[in-house]
Amino acid sequence: MSIDAFDIVVFGGGKAGKSLAMDQARAGKRVVMIEKGYIGGSCINVACIPSKTLIRSAEIHTLAGEADAFGTGTISTLDMSAVAARTTHVVRDMVALNRKAFDASGLELILGRGRFVEPRVIEVTTAEGMRRVTAPEIYLNLGTTAHVPAILGLADSQPLTHVEALALEELPEHLVVLGGGYIGLELGQAFRRLGARVTIVERGSGIAKPEDDDVAQALRDALVEDGISFVFDARVERVSGRSGQGVDVTLEGGTIVSGSHLLVATGRTPQTEGIGLDIVGVDVDQRGFIRVDEALRTSADGIWALGEVAGTAMFTHASFDDYRVIRSVKSGGDHRASRRGIPYCVFTDPELARIGLNERQASEAGIAFRVAKLSMAAIPRARTLGATRGFMKALIGEDDRILGFAMMGVQAGEVMTSVQIAMIAGLPYQTLRDAIIAHPTIAEGLNLLFASVPGTKQAG
Repeated sequence: MSIDAFDIVVFGGGKAGKSLAMDQARAGKRVVMIEKGYIGGSCINVACIPSKTLIRSAEIHTLAGEADAFGTGTISTLDMSAVAARTTHVVRDMVALNRKAFDASGLELILGRGRFVEPRVIEVTTAEGMRRVTAPEIYLNLGTTAHVPAILGLADSQPLTHVEALALEELPEHLVVLGGGYIGLELGQAFRRLGARVTIVERGSGIAKPEDDDVAQALRDALVEDGISFVFDARVERVSGRSGQGVDVTLEGGTIVSGSHLLVATGRTPQTEGIGLDIVGVDVDQRGFIRVDEALRTSADGIWALGEVAGTAMFTHASFDDYRVIRSVKSGGDHRASRRGIPYCVFTDPELARIGLNERQASEAGIAFRVAKLSMAAIPRARTLGATRGFMKALIGEDDRILGFAMMGVQAGEVMTSVQIAMIAGLPYQTLRDAIIAHPTIAEGLNLLFASVPGTKQAG
């Protein structure tokens, strides 16, 4: 079989991979991108975009049901097939935009499943047959898939993952969610707001493990207020039945949690099995994630790894910054994966957003800090919106610079970005305290938050 030679092979078309492929193709390089089917990457097809589209439908349904509280009446009805159709429409449009951008850049897209068959040769199985490609530079952007634990009966129950859940055309009567991580929380709340009963089964003693206790508790309280039930310290022994027809989840001790549908949200598995990484000498860790250095180089010469398969935080914006790292390396710059702060936002209601250190991390690192905290109820705009749940919190260092910021509240992601820019610039907290911020906005709360910074420094 002949081998097609390119300047660059991008194996996987997620955010980092497709950005790099288009960039290099526009620069005149001969680039091929191999993608098994998700044109534009998982974010557009089965993750960020469809999930936030579903969450928006749930939000509108909830607001319609609360219309009387705002002095206007309406009747709220639900058509899950229409919800699914809207999600499909949004995804389809974004896929089309991505395909158009690929074509305009000049890269060659091969749709199929690839694997290494020689040290620098990838064989791709396509609908039209086999192709083999090679290049002096190969970039692995393979992504992850939903992890389904090896629990007795779980696979046989044909559980939903986020992929299938986002395409449901019927509303579950009772959705049981395995896992209290951010995916489970977002989807659990969305389905609860659409009208399903929801029970979240979590191995640990609480949710939102990376957060400080006050943040995690506030998020838990908000979800319980919405009617979500939690089972904590739960070890699942076995699952019986079939998702969509009825399932029983049996826990250690004999407790049984029964529902109509079962959603597995217990983490992610890297897509590195069975693709011949051993043939090229690419090392992976015990979980299967590719080992890389701060320039995202793997253990094999001429091969880099990008995105979550390389252990990068599982956010699209973090993956895009991996592209920036590669671009910097190629141009002789100094941007590296070890020198960045990655923000994130959880799209529950209220939203949860964070950048930088929290109290636990600062204390563990022995960093002195002060804490400023402000209830959302203190912000005039939050009151006009009827969205007073949550709070803002900031950590201030000894030099008056902002070490970290967390917010649980309406528009948290947008407000966080303002604080992030101040942190990037190394500005003292007084800059935001004294800035003239438009009234009435949610961001105006930053004036109030930073005006409450205590004068006495606390030891971390």
